[in-house]
Amino acid sequence: MITFPNCKINIGLYVKAKREDGYHDIATVFHPIDLCDVLELIPRRDKKILLHQSGIIVPGMDADNLCVKAWQQLHKSYDAVKGVDIYLHKAIPMGAGLGGGSADGAFMLRMMNDLYQLNMTDEELMSHALKLGSDCPFFIQNKTCFAQGRGELMELLPINLNNYKIALINPGIHISTAFAFAQVKPTSDVFDLKTLPTLPVEKWKNYVSNIFENGIATAYPVIGNIKTVLYEQGAIYASMTGTGSTVYGLFPKDQTVQLSFPPEWILKS
Repeated sequence: MITFPNCKINIGLYVKAKREDGYHDIATVFHPIDLCDVLELIPRRDKKILLHQSGIIVPGMDADNLCVKAWQQLHKSYDAVKGVDIYLHKAIPMGAGLGGGSADGAFMLRMMNDLYQLNMTDEELMSHALKLGSDCPFFIQNKTCFAQGRGELMELLPINLNNYKIALINPGIHISTAFAFAQVKPTSDVFDLKTLPTLPVEKWKNYVSNIFENGIATAYPVIGNIKTVLYEQGAIYASMTGTGSTVYGLFPKDQTVQLSFPPEWILKS
């Protein structure tokens, strides 16, 4: 069984409050992007789980990988879950604000639900996904939505970007989530992202922002420079996604775009 976990961008991202449980209440719009990893599961006859990695190698122990954690979580809950070989080819960089690891974990849950015929609903899958990470539940439904709470409270939004091409630029900087949150102060004075479908894309740059962007760009000026260049080259809207370091730009679909970045920075154009 094989699937292709995709990444996401954040259209606007605000931190509204710090919670008693240590997490933060946020407001954002998640939008799926077709830059993908490759995830394959091959059942084993024994109860072992083995992770085989290629592409961008995820640092750390296999036990910390979200695909492995997803298997362990369902293995504890369902007798039907047996051993498996996990083949993960990474194309989505880590610490990039794209949610690649979260996507891998969520897609792993979905695949196991099918492989072992667990018959879980999307709501049950999202409950398991939230235990893996705050933005993992998004990848269960994987449709453009407004998200709040930790990111698990979602409402579908009718945003259609089919008339635009999306460029993803990543300068190869790994941003720690803890570092990113240390740069911001929660605020409730933010644009209401639920109204985004009524705001023309041409006006997004005047209203929609990422609260993490200024602090991260101060620490890593190249991120602000990327955004400036995207606008200079014709982007209608440009922003850092998540806690960085990837910056994306929206361009009219029929516009010829020649990006003046090192080729290894361009994840999608």
